[in-house]
Amino acid sequence: MTIENDILNGRYKPGESLNESKVASELNVSRTPVREAIRQLELEGLIAYIPNKGAIVKGMSSEDIRDIYDIRIKIEGLAAKRAASNITPAQLRELREVVEFEEFYTNKGDAAQILKLDTRFHEIIFKASGSRLLNRTLTSFHHYIQRARSLSLMDKERAKQALEEHRSIMKAIEIGDREKAESLMAQHIMNASENIEKLEDYSS
Repeated sequence: MTIENDILNGRYKPGESLNESKVASELNVSRTPVREAIRQLELEGLIAYIPNKGAIVKGMSSEDIRDIYDIRIKIEGLAAKRAASNITPAQLRELREVVEFEEFYTNKGDAAQILKLDTRFHEIIFKASGSRLLNRTLTSFHHYIQRARSLSLMDKERAKQALEEHRSIMKAIEIGDREKAESLMAQHIMNASENIEKLEDYSS
């Protein structure tokens, strides 16, 4: 959804008013789909309707992002643990390829590609967990914190550290070590959270 991505990427700032006609014109669509999108985003908590002001962007606050990381620390390790038992040969091959490409782009310092590969690494593990609920929940969380993740991975040292953490998680999943995969993933998310806390402006 374009409007949602623009909010999460920081194009629309918290407190900014969203005018249906203006947004529809920018997207070259009628006001109806824009109105429906805004209603959906209100349900998701990214937009609020204020009397006499209309739709106002709320975005993701620093507190929201901290909450997401706290929850990820608790449950993303579970996804890695299950993936260590359930991952398919095809998924494991893709995971290896992602880590190889991540190393290449980390050495080049290409933050945009690193973010894409980081996203794909986690998505493979979410899916390999075999749990639809974990997959859906964690994929949504990743989407909501995309700006914070992007800013964090622009830090070259954090990108290098994340690569090594990914490699260790992958090896644990490869050999089917459920407990190690779980603990390494939890530590990986904790390290990412601590790095993001150092950023001055990581919310939308």
